[in-house]
Amino acid sequence: MGPQTMQSENPMLADFVKLLNSAAGTFAGMGREAGETARERVKEMFGGMHFISREEFDAVKDLAACAREEIEALKARIADLEAAAKAD
Repeated sequence: MGPQTMQSENPMLADFVKLLNSAAGTFAGMGREAGETARERVKEMFGGMHFISREEFDAVKDLAACAREEIEALKARIADLEAAAKAD
């Protein structure tokens, strides 16, 4: 009994295999579609947000550090001026 005899004797099995192959293709397509839909939702969700680059973040961080240093220097100067004003 060769493979051709087996197939001709089991048309139901051949139909079942075709059905499984079709279902597998359908599920794969559904998976791809779900992935694409999820990506679109994420794009929509984050689309209104504005992100900055690492370089921009570092530049703003450096500016903030400089501003803090200037504030500390101005506080010290004000304290000196107030002390001088009280001494007069």
